[in-house]
Amino acid sequence: MPRFDLSPTQLESYRPGVREPADFDEFWTATLSESRAAGGEIEAVAAASPLRTIDAFDVTFPGFAGDPVKAWLTLPRGIEGPLPAVVEFLGYGGGRGLHHERLGWASAGYAHLVMDTRGQGSGWGAGGDTPDPHGTGPSTPGFMTRGIDDPERYYYRRVFTDAVRAVDAVRALPRVDASRVAVTGVSQGGGIALAAGALCDGLVAVMPDVPFLCHFERAVGLTDRHPYQEVVTYLSVHRGADERVFETLSYFDGVNMAKRATAPALFSVALHDPICPPSTVYAAFNHYAVSDRRVEVYTHNEHEGGQSVQWLAQTEFVAARV
Repeated sequence: MPRFDLSPTQLESYRPGVREPADFDEFWTATLSESRAAGGEIEAVAAASPLRTIDAFDVTFPGFAGDPVKAWLTLPRGIEGPLPAVVEFLGYGGGRGLHHERLGWASAGYAHLVMDTRGQGSGWGAGGDTPDPHGTGPSTPGFMTRGIDDPERYYYRRVFTDAVRAVDAVRALPRVDASRVAVTGVSQGGGIALAAGALCDGLVAVMPDVPFLCHFERAVGLTDRHPYQEVVTYLSVHRGADERVFETLSYFDGVNMAKRATAPALFSVALHDPICPPSTVYAAFNHYAVSDRRVEVYTHNEHEGGQSVQWLAQTEFVAARV
């Protein structure tokens, strides 16, 4: 696909004003306080595995409203710790899959927690295991418009809260150094990582890879690709709902999350990306509140971005900060 967005020079200085609700911080403080107060136990059960150098655990932790959320934890065998940790969030439609699918971080000496995304896991990969028991009003197929009429009921309120509680959970594990935790994810996972970076204190690194869920109003008007197109479809039916919809989305915008960041960040962006347009990524990057930040630019790639090349950059970035 040819480039369709701003020029590289324009992207580097693109720092748009975005809609930001006056009660943004109060909304998230109350949301997280309520879910932490709901309690719940963290369980980690050893997984039957053919792996010889890595220990794997089937983890359940309390997420939004105390709902049980599944995850995989992998640890390097024979290293007691305390270990630095990386919490990973997944792309749109995927689930945690199988425990042996992501071995890089544990092989590099980290505790690695892969969070299942509630309600997802049937779009690609080897499946998910976490239901979303909360109902919403009318929505288009997919997840982008579930509860979009009210930020209290919006789907990503639950997912972002799960992400914060995943960080809480990994910090509580006996072989993890709670002061050395990083978060990462690709696409949707990158947007979730940005949210975790804003809503969790004391992270050592935030690594959003071609992040989704940024600069909603531009993305919805710029790309004709899903998942953003789900919002377009919703608005084409619910005519006149623009103000209400974009007000809800502003509580979850990665740009507003980036403004509240407290940890160093390594972003990536792909300049031919038709799913997460480059300007939406740069909007978050250029608003990122920590000066220790950089973006890896993949000039000729689409939404696949840097893939294994980016992972190597992430390992160097984290190693320098743990």
